[in-house]
Amino acid sequence: MHELGITRSIVEIAEGHAREQGATRVLSLTVQIGALSGVIPEAVEFAFEACSQGTLLEGARLIIDAVPGRGRCRACGAESAMDRFTYACPHCDALALDTVQGEELRILELEVD
Repeated sequence: MHELGITRSIVEIAEGHAREQGATRVLSLTVQIGALSGVIPEAVEFAFEACSQGTLLEGARLIIDAVPGRGRCRACGAESAMDRFTYACPHCDALALDTVQGEELRILELEVD
């Protein structure tokens, strides 16, 4: 479960930014996770409580902004929904999809006190 390490890193980064701003605690943390990122949002939620214990994020609310996968076909230019198992364009059947969105994994917002 690599989400534990990812969640630990998210907490460390968020805590570092909160401390830089002179915060005494973090009330909420919004994280964007793309469907094609290889990160399971539910696993991040599960690990968050354990990873945030003893930090400024202990007791903070974790908000996950899920980003669906989208691809653009190099052959026909059409955009369409995409998941980890999509290889062919649903419009022209070309094996030429480029990912447009869905690989995101980033901290969007910290609400601090």
